[in-house]
Amino acid sequence: MASTSTIETVMPLDTTNEATPSAETLRAHEDKLRRREATLRIVVPVVIVAALLLVWEWMVRANDIPHYILPAPSLILRTLFDNWGSLSGALWFTVKLTLLALGAAIVGGVLLAIAFALFKWVEIGLFPIAVILQVTPIIAIAPLILIYVSSTTAALLLCAWIVAFFPILSNTVIGLKSADSNLRDLFQLYKASPWQTFRYLLAPSALPYFMAGLKIAGGLSLIGAVVAEFTAGTAGKETGLASRILESSFRTEIPMMFAALLLVSLLGIVIFIVFAALSRLVLGHWHESEMRRER
Repeated sequence: MASTSTIETVMPLDTTNEATPSAETLRAHEDKLRRREATLRIVVPVVIVAALLLVWEWMVRANDIPHYILPAPSLILRTLFDNWGSLSGALWFTVKLTLLALGAAIVGGVLLAIAFALFKWVEIGLFPIAVILQVTPIIAIAPLILIYVSSTTAALLLCAWIVAFFPILSNTVIGLKSADSNLRDLFQLYKASPWQTFRYLLAPSALPYFMAGLKIAGGLSLIGAVVAEFTAGTAGKETGLASRILESSFRTEIPMMFAALLLVSLLGIVIFIVFAALSRLVLGHWHESEMRRER
């Protein structure tokens, strides 16, 4: 009797998971999320500010608040356009003063930070003086500077420089000292010159700290310029936005005060946005802080 054998055919298992997305799908999803986040970063603040302005406008009109107490946003914008000839000149003066002070702070802060990092005795001797300049309110130093410096513009520039100088100095010093000690030993082992050590090790280590200090110093230089001009009480054609605010307060022109204050705020926002974009451009491809922001 012939035996019959049953041969069971086992189908091979499909090990491919159809639910697993491809690399292209993941990249497309990440790009979509990144675009959505970038859109929200713009849309949400704009919507909130617009809502606050609408509430402000409604409150002024509903309660019939006089313009010399609280002007409506529409009146502030109309005043800004009507007096643009005067305000634009003051804005340009403040921009020049702020950028000159910031440029001087960058040059002085970076050079002194390098000296601090290379020569310990320089840091021991000069760093306490820098700290004193930082912790002393500029409103207290400005009158003395205006007495001892004959040129008002130079005095204003010096006041703004003092405020912006320390963040550049301190952040750059920290960055220069944060270089990996093992890499320092490696550079010494291969007998790298001081310039090679600075260029390929110290400068890249300090760059993220410098960019952080630059974003801080940009706003502080504007604050220093405005505070110094308030203290000086200058008037005339070649003056900045702070002088326009003072003149308007003396004449009780409240809409003009708000218009000048609006320009100061917008200038500060532009400075921060520019330096934040510069930081992303410089650090975005290699430093973790800006790479996280891109993801």
